[in-house]
Amino acid sequence: MKEKIMPPLVLMLISVIVCALLVAANAATKDKIVKAQEDKFNKSLSDTFGDADYSSVDIDIDGIDSVTRDQNGRIIFEVTADGYAKGGLHLLIGFDGEGSIEGISFLSIGETPGLGTKVQEDASFIEQFKGVSSADYDFSTITGATYSSKGMKSAVDLALNAYTEHKEEILNG
Repeated sequence: MKEKIMPPLVLMLISVIVCALLVAANAATKDKIVKAQEDKFNKSLSDTFGDADYSSVDIDIDGIDSVTRDQNGRIIFEVTADGYAKGGLHLLIGFDGEGSIEGISFLSIGETPGLGTKVQEDASFIEQFKGVSSADYDFSTITGATYSSKGMKSAVDLALNAYTEHKEEILNG
């Protein structure tokens, strides 16, 4: 009887100890991880859109992770889009006060290295979106990164629609 009970009990004890260690590791690192993510977000804002007094806007828009604005009327959308990988493109897409895309910054990219990551590495690809103010614009994909390219276009289109539909609410809210 003892031979049948001991292995499951030992396995249970090992599982409880491992779970306790995971909980402790999570508790010890979660604040540092959140701080690192906030720092990266703020650095991306200032690197792409310049130093300004940015404030978060409390608004819920389908497909938009967060909305940030500055005192000059710029609106920046945080968007996570699917490329080749689900949720592989995590971007900031910013609009100037006139309603045109001013810049795009990558918070993270989970696309295939060397292929899908070309959407981040190829400056001319990102440049094609700058100045866009409506859904009617020319778009060229990157050879070998078609899904990632289409994911970028999808993210830009989502931000354009959100800007068009919610601009006044964001600026006045």
